[in-house]
Amino acid sequence: MFRHVLAPTDGSVLSEQAVKQAILFAQETGAKITFLFAVDDPETSIYGEASLLRSQNPELLARRTDAVTKGGRDLLANTCAAAQAAGVSSEAKLAMANEPFEAIVSEAEAGGCDLIIMASHGYRGVKSLILGSQTQKVLTHSRIPVLVYRQGG
Repeated sequence: MFRHVLAPTDGSVLSEQAVKQAILFAQETGAKITFLFAVDDPETSIYGEASLLRSQNPELLARRTDAVTKGGRDLLANTCAAAQAAGVSSEAKLAMANEPFEAIVSEAEAGGCDLIIMASHGYRGVKSLILGSQTQKVLTHSRIPVLVYRQGG
């Protein structure tokens, strides 16, 4: 039924557990996985930090952006290696967006994915309002089914 899974990751422990579950799911169903690491676009910040930092110290802005994207590429390389070790076909995408959920929904649609598997930290109440939930936003905006991994406890 599901042939192409999108598995976004942010490198957190819970996200990596969801990636492992996505690999197992793909292994059992014969699906392909696209791993995604979404980077916040510094140009879209409502606070204008990128513009300020660019005018004050453009090298520092470039180093920060490069460090985040390098970390994302390293993380994606590790997830693809884990998929390959399990015999699962995979690819990796690094996307820049205003918010991660936008990149997730966009990549799932553009890539022809038929399922998104992602983690939810399960924040509730005020903490949820303050931190926001990328998973909740994906659930709200995606027309593609979403399987949410939550750690018991």
